[in-house]
Amino acid sequence: MPDGAAPTASTPDRYSPPPTVVDDFAGLVEQNGAAIVNIGAVPGTHVASLTPLWPPASAEHDPFIQFFRQFSPGQSGGALPGHTLGSGFIISPDGYILTDAQVVAGATQLRVKMTDEREFRAHVVGIDGPSDVALLKIDAHGLPAVRIGKPSNTRTGQWVVSIGSPYGFENTVKAGIVSSKERLLPDETYIPLIQTDLTLNAGDSGGPLFNLNGEVIGIDALVHHTFEGLSFAIPIDAAMRIALQLQLHGKVEHGHLGLTFQELTVPLAHSFGLDRPAGALVSSVDSVGPAARAGLRAGDIILRINDIAITDARRLPMSVAELRPGSRVSIEYWRNHATHSVDAVLGRLHTTLLASGPGDARQTKFGLTVRSLTGEERRKAGVSDGVRVEESEGPSALAGIRRGDIITRVNNTPVSNATQLRQQLDHSGNHFALLVLHNGLPRFVGVEAG
Repeated sequence: MPDGAAPTASTPDRYSPPPTVVDDFAGLVEQNGAAIVNIGAVPGTHVASLTPLWPPASAEHDPFIQFFRQFSPGQSGGALPGHTLGSGFIISPDGYILTDAQVVAGATQLRVKMTDEREFRAHVVGIDGPSDVALLKIDAHGLPAVRIGKPSNTRTGQWVVSIGSPYGFENTVKAGIVSSKERLLPDETYIPLIQTDLTLNAGDSGGPLFNLNGEVIGIDALVHHTFEGLSFAIPIDAAMRIALQLQLHGKVEHGHLGLTFQELTVPLAHSFGLDRPAGALVSSVDSVGPAARAGLRAGDIILRINDIAITDARRLPMSVAELRPGSRVSIEYWRNHATHSVDAVLGRLHTTLLASGPGDARQTKFGLTVRSLTGEERRKAGVSDGVRVEESEGPSALAGIRRGDIITRVNNTPVSNATQLRQQLDHSGNHFALLVLHNGLPRFVGVEAG
């Protein structure tokens, strides 16, 4: 084209305008809003609560505090009428509901409220602590249900929508993007989580995360305050597999290898004779666990479990935990600049797969699995006695006891190891109180069997 000539209609346009920003999620909400529920405690039901920051205990009788208290909402001492615990969503017309396990932990009676104002009593079909998934059931039929999508089709940077009940405000809609598809938080769950830039509150926990096709790809999860400002969701495909096991058996059994591992960096890969990072580097092996019996040792690099390639360390926890205890697995690993293979029989998961510490975890009654505290753990917690909870399910999970909590007393008797705890529980009957240190705050938790 000559200089100064104006472009004509036939001139190729080298400029492509940016794609239109998505700014209308109304259709998605209209199609799915009715399947989202608010989960709360039945009025008068005790729910676990943390020590309030205001007023401080030392100022309880301060006239200044007493003056302002008359203008503050009354407290009910743990009986919180209409107390909102979180969100959930209906996955089948006959009343099955998925939510985050932490939403229902600690509540003995639950109610589910729908957008059409109908309310139902709900019972817990099962809770799986390691995956942080809970399945509820209400006595109803012909209910609206969500459509289940495939998280594997999700791309980083893609738009997502969350619908939940922050502070009890039902069907609150939030939009954002996927920040990472597979973020492994070993102290939270063995499942790599979907990370988003959504701003979620406690009441959003358990709600669905949608893609723009109106399909659920995750369950909004409440994670430790260490990750404040970040939002995560449990991939729905993993959650549905857990839900099926809960529906069939009321619990989920997870396989266990008995080792800890770490990511393989480029320098580490080269030092072990690999051209590039691939696999999970074993950092320690429980001397009495399945991995040790199979001959694995620290410094081995696990490359494959059965027919699943362990392309990076994030693949290992789910590959093992989703197999049943007693399963025989073929393990391919790298040692001394060569590939080897061995068979192992999986044990039962009692700890998180990336946990470090003593290998003395013991399963007790009422769904508790505990181990002794290390010296460093006692120092950080400021306690001389106690056991660390490695798994909580059944009555203990319903009472609000979580993995990582420290139990120091059964009723008024101190305990310092799993054997002592088991002995106390054996003589406690079906009702007892545990003094639990949760996130640094001590509180008594009542546990009731049945």
